[in-house]
Amino acid sequence: MIAGRRIVLGVSGSIAAFKGVALASQLVKAGASVDVVMTPSARRFIAPLSFRAITGRPVLTELWDEESSDAIGHVALGRAADLIVIAPATAATIARLAHGMADDALGATVLASSAPLLIAPAMEPHMWAAAATVENVTILRRRGAIVMEPGEGRLASGQIGRGRLPEPEEIVDAIAREFEREQDLMGRHVVVTAGGTREAIDPVRFIGNRSSGKMGVAVAEQARRRGARVTLIHGPLQVALPAGVEAVAVESTREMEEAIHSAVRTASALVMAAAPADFRPSAIAGQKIKRRASVTLDLVPNPDILARLADWRGIKVGFAAETDDVIENARAKVTAKRVDLIVANDVSEEGSGFGTDTNRVTFVFPDGRVESRPLQTKSAVADDILDLIVGLLALKEVVQPSST
Repeated sequence: MIAGRRIVLGVSGSIAAFKGVALASQLVKAGASVDVVMTPSARRFIAPLSFRAITGRPVLTELWDEESSDAIGHVALGRAADLIVIAPATAATIARLAHGMADDALGATVLASSAPLLIAPAMEPHMWAAAATVENVTILRRRGAIVMEPGEGRLASGQIGRGRLPEPEEIVDAIAREFEREQDLMGRHVVVTAGGTREAIDPVRFIGNRSSGKMGVAVAEQARRRGARVTLIHGPLQVALPAGVEAVAVESTREMEEAIHSAVRTASALVMAAAPADFRPSAIAGQKIKRRASVTLDLVPNPDILARLADWRGIKVGFAAETDDVIENARAKVTAKRVDLIVANDVSEEGSGFGTDTNRVTFVFPDGRVESRPLQTKSAVADDILDLIVGLLALKEVVQPSST
């Protein structure tokens, strides 16, 4: 999958810069065209000639490079790239990328490109663990960048800890996985739901929940990036709608169900990341209810959207946002809703609740299997979910279900 691709390799100022030469060599051997962009500090550790000898291509070191055949070399590279890889990425480079700085050739190339971004960090352990670096990495991951975890071991300073540049072979594997994912949903229609729903009590009040819609939006974004036609059915959101998807806004659970039944007619998969209200008032007051000592609401159940799609032939993914007995409750939902996968999480856990940019999930399957994932960004969780959907689609040989 690497053969024939054009990869921009960014190299920043780290003692690990010499590994960038080995990485460039492996990518060239795999059939990629590799363009190297170096920061000024990288040139203190290794000469551009080393990369030029391996790649057979000019090395971009300045914003205005006289060797470039294009008047604005960084713009041309950014537009032509299939993938930008930064290895090694220092704490300074990560900070500059997170804040959109473009006063060197590497930062400008990244900003000029819409290609996926893969970052392989290398720095001292205390720098990797610093609050500023953690926040900058979170920003980049939230934007869709793949930030690899640095390795653990002895560093140039003599310290032992997490901060080593991943080995070139590991980076090549990550690049290959990214290209494999790139269009693996091409030709598929994926329906995703996001956010909570609102059930009116009177003209100004409603029953709702704390769902922000971030998880569903992340799934929609990643599915679109992987080539799918995406319909995003959403309640009120606390995050911007992603570009390139068909967005259908709804208010109540019954409105969401109606929109889903319409959308899945041509869909291969449904990811039910929304948190539709389980109950609604049996009657809606025609006028605003005035303040009084107490108000009693009579609530009736809303339809169980997934359970009522039991006979639909596409891949169904449900979510179980729990606060206790997470796995047991998720297993019960797998059976009751007859889904292909439940994504379970403990919303009371720090970093895993409503409105966060991260999530720690466990995948629960109908055959009883359970697969846990570490705390990671919601974009990474979305890709994990989509990886499983791709596998399930291949297993079921679902192409385009014709009806509900």
